[in-house]
Amino acid sequence: METILKSAKKTVVISPEKPTVLIGERINPTGKKRLAAALVEGNLDIVRKEAKAQMEAGADVLDVNVGAAGVDEEDLLPKAVRVVMETVDVPVCIDSANIDALRAALTVHQEIAPEGKPLINSVNGEEERLEAVLPLVAEYNAAVISLTMDDDGIPSTSEKRIAIAHKIVERAEALGIPHEDIVVDCLALTVGADSQAAVVSLGAIRGVREELGLNMTLGASNVSFGLPEREVINWAFLAMAIQNGMNCPIVDAAKLRPAILAADLLLGRDDYAMRYIQNYKKQQKSKK
Repeated sequence: METILKSAKKTVVISPEKPTVLIGERINPTGKKRLAAALVEGNLDIVRKEAKAQMEAGADVLDVNVGAAGVDEEDLLPKAVRVVMETVDVPVCIDSANIDALRAALTVHQEIAPEGKPLINSVNGEEERLEAVLPLVAEYNAAVISLTMDDDGIPSTSEKRIAIAHKIVERAEALGIPHEDIVVDCLALTVGADSQAAVVSLGAIRGVREELGLNMTLGASNVSFGLPEREVINWAFLAMAIQNGMNCPIVDAAKLRPAILAADLLLGRDDYAMRYIQNYKKQQKSKK
């Protein structure tokens, strides 16, 4: 199962047989006051800087989200996508709950990269969202992140999340969207509020891999919310999620790439530890 994403110049392949793909999370104003304030002003300089920094840190795909209070997403999201695509050559993940903003950004993407293939973030099992987003996926030949939640919210069991993944696949099939263009997010909730939260997420990831064979993403840092030494928890959870089948997490590449490279190494996806060693040498050089 290969999910192929394309910018104007670069192709990224997400596959269980290949090294883990990193989706950079930092172009997102949630919890980032400086970025949110710049976006409200229509200033995209920080977006340009973050795009460069994330690519240099090893992100393979960049998530682009401008959803801050006071921002006209329909106007700003396509501008942000253009800035990112003109600054770096990695594929983009267009991230918005606003359908009109998604369409505007997809139109810009198509203009810049007519043969490109972006990732849309996201659809879920809610009827309204399925009816709004999936036609865009088909129309613009995109891939889509599919959240395992529906009109009843986020299920508390792995089985129900897997069932939602099946539902989304069926609805996508009806529109001619191939399985490989669906990237499932089994969702991570904080273990600080529910000690079984990670167990449920890991069970859902394992089930989706076994039953559907789809590629999977995850906002892994959610698992540690509200707890001390969050990075330690995130490292452990990411390794477990990767081992169970998740292969394109949404992360801060600068902080988490070493842990992901280590997981790939231990799972036999890094011949002679070349990627791990190259990253170590790069880090040592940057410290001098």
